[in-house]
Amino acid sequence: MVRPVAFGGTTVTCPGRFSAPAEPLPGRRGRRPAKKAAKGKKILLWTGGTMAFVLVAGAGAAYFYIEHLNGNIASVSDDGASTGGFQKDKAINILLIGTDKRTGKGNENYGDAGSVGHADTTILLHVSKDRSNATALSIPRDLIVDVPDCPTTQEDGTQKVIPGTRQVRFNTSLGQDGRTPSCTMRTVTELTGVKPDNFMVADFNAVKTLTSAVGGVEVCLGKDIDDPDSHLKLSKGTHTIEGEQALAFVRTRHAVGFGGDLSRIGLQQQFLSALMRKLKSNDTLTSPSKMLDLAEAGTKALTVDSQLDSIGKLKDLGLELGKLNTKNLTFTTTPVIDNPTEKVKSTVVLNESTAPQVFDMIKNDVSFTAVKEKKKKEAAAVASRLKGSKAPASEVRVRILNGGADPGSAQETLSWLQVEEGVTKSENAGNAPAELAKTTLEYAPDQADQARRLAAIMGLPGSAMKPGESVQNAQGLPAMTLTLGKDFKGAGASLTAPSKAPEGVQKSTADKVECAE
Repeated sequence: MVRPVAFGGTTVTCPGRFSAPAEPLPGRRGRRPAKKAAKGKKILLWTGGTMAFVLVAGAGAAYFYIEHLNGNIASVSDDGASTGGFQKDKAINILLIGTDKRTGKGNENYGDAGSVGHADTTILLHVSKDRSNATALSIPRDLIVDVPDCPTTQEDGTQKVIPGTRQVRFNTSLGQDGRTPSCTMRTVTELTGVKPDNFMVADFNAVKTLTSAVGGVEVCLGKDIDDPDSHLKLSKGTHTIEGEQALAFVRTRHAVGFGGDLSRIGLQQQFLSALMRKLKSNDTLTSPSKMLDLAEAGTKALTVDSQLDSIGKLKDLGLELGKLNTKNLTFTTTPVIDNPTEKVKSTVVLNESTAPQVFDMIKNDVSFTAVKEKKKKEAAAVASRLKGSKAPASEVRVRILNGGADPGSAQETLSWLQVEEGVTKSENAGNAPAELAKTTLEYAPDQADQARRLAAIMGLPGSAMKPGESVQNAQGLPAMTLTLGKDFKGAGASLTAPSKAPEGVQKSTADKVECAE
């Protein structure tokens, strides 16, 4: 059957039948027919995580033939591991996953023949609340982590808790012991403190089909490459690649950098930047045929969580991502060091001196790039609340309320302030009337010097300072009100989010061309 559909004022004929889907992930359920895929149509699930990032960019065009595209999409339960799905008025965190599972004729030379489908490529995409900037954080597959217990929906709809494992490679969070992408989502939450809104898994074939759909992407090499493992052979300089050659480019690792997974991550980030620039800069977005090709390839390649299982939801997400300027899209990699327990280095561990700061920047919606669209005047006004004279700690009068922090936090903070910091005129006022997401300090104008002292002691940001009114303490004297919110980390732990990436953290932006060495 053939359907004509309207696209930007142009009528395009779209076939009603398409090739069979890829082999499903564990627990995968969707609208695709359950019949066995044709042998020649099975595809390798390999570098999908790198492609899922780009697929959403074309999703805005997908509503032109919704019914067919909905039939392309397959979904897997999020098993309660997500926030419940992205929201338009909040920051967005999407987990993008690719596996090393290979299936199908013609793919024998790719991936790991015996793999159950591990998380080979993983990117946590954070999009700021105001959509002015985004960060794509790569997570190395060989990073040593603790995989938590994972409630997992089985094929028959029942639930099974897959036991967690300690001190194992990150890539085992998917596939191992029947783990599904929801388990990778839980592992990322444990690792970073960021709870993803959704996950997306894209198949290996998307590298070939998407690059061909846009007419190829331009990449740059700082040296000649001849890699027999990935079958990539390119000379130094710029090249336009698509199809099998594009796949070879994102697979190669032995011929670049130090020849390991971290070098391959950098290459994949360069490739994604190039593809994003192509989507933004050429005639792709105004070409009905190209957009239909992108929508078709994207929806066939995607497996999504159960909160993102229709083309309407993908379109909404695509429209949100479409607000980004590529110069404010930063690619970076989780800071790691070689595993000190290994003589022959094969795994990595978190760099504890820099990784927590990177994670905090994402949790607190801090851009890795200088974004001109930020409201500079408002930011300056907030920051100015911290500037000025500070009263001695002994003169600070404050009542402490628990407004969503862990039980006992108010008393813990009181003891710390009085014993360790000399804020003796402080008292525990119990629970706040309502929970707050963020810790606040309310004070009267004549208490500003006290507020600045307490902010300096506790590491409060200017945004926590709330000029207002004083209250009476137990002695009937005017006091400030400190309400500990859900973000409170414990007595003595600073709440000031980092304002820039730590020194030495690798990062690049999607608008710049970088040559692989």
